[in-house]
Amino acid sequence: MPGRAAARPNGLVQEVRPVTAGTNAELAAVVNGAAGLAFVKAARISGRQARALRREAAINPHVREFAPRLHWTVETEGWLVLGFEHVDGRHANYAPGSPDLNTLAAFIRELHMLACPDVVEMRVERRWEGLAEDVSALAGDTLLHTDLNPRNLLITRSGRPYVVDWAFASRGAAWIEAGQVIPWLIHAGHSPAEAEAWADQVPAWRLADPAAIDLYAQVSAERWRRHSQANPRPSGEVPEYVTVRERWARHRAR
Repeated sequence: MPGRAAARPNGLVQEVRPVTAGTNAELAAVVNGAAGLAFVKAARISGRQARALRREAAINPHVREFAPRLHWTVETEGWLVLGFEHVDGRHANYAPGSPDLNTLAAFIRELHMLACPDVVEMRVERRWEGLAEDVSALAGDTLLHTDLNPRNLLITRSGRPYVVDWAFASRGAAWIEAGQVIPWLIHAGHSPAEAEAWADQVPAWRLADPAAIDLYAQVSAERWRRHSQANPRPSGEVPEYVTVRERWARHRAR
């Protein structure tokens, strides 16, 4: 993590606009101060969300061509606070025919060209250990964002993309990045076959072992099925984050 203060915070606060999206911080807000706008995340130092923020701070210097810059870091009175460059952009649209899908594929291809820095210690295959006898086919040393949902891809008016929320950056097989996106595409209206056709824009996906993709689709569905069972909704309804993964797993099993 950077030092306690990578740069001075934004000065006297004039306005705070809470941001409700995201789960990797206890507080997220756009802060307008004497030094201008900043996107601020904060969490209690003792909690798991602070660990996520520390990971995000550690990876930021290595992905500055893609991500808003981390301008300052402060620890005070039991809180960890990060101040990022403020990006005025819209969330991406993953619906069929959206030009944002080409932007997303281009980002993944470019990310694959970066060496995975030593600060990234999370290994992506560990998410699915215990769900299959052998998940080594998911292992690798490629830098992965792992959570490219539409809210984490911001596009400015000029068309420049920014990728946010790097707290779960991991190392793993390169093709998994596209695989993690496929359920989001199905959720946005693509069929499983259409989502996989989009993924073909990513060379690592095209070259991946189909058996490894089959395994991934199955363990991904099972992981979220178990999560849903452990956290049932009062209505008893199966969440869509489960149904889209099950739909893809069935498609792969044909």
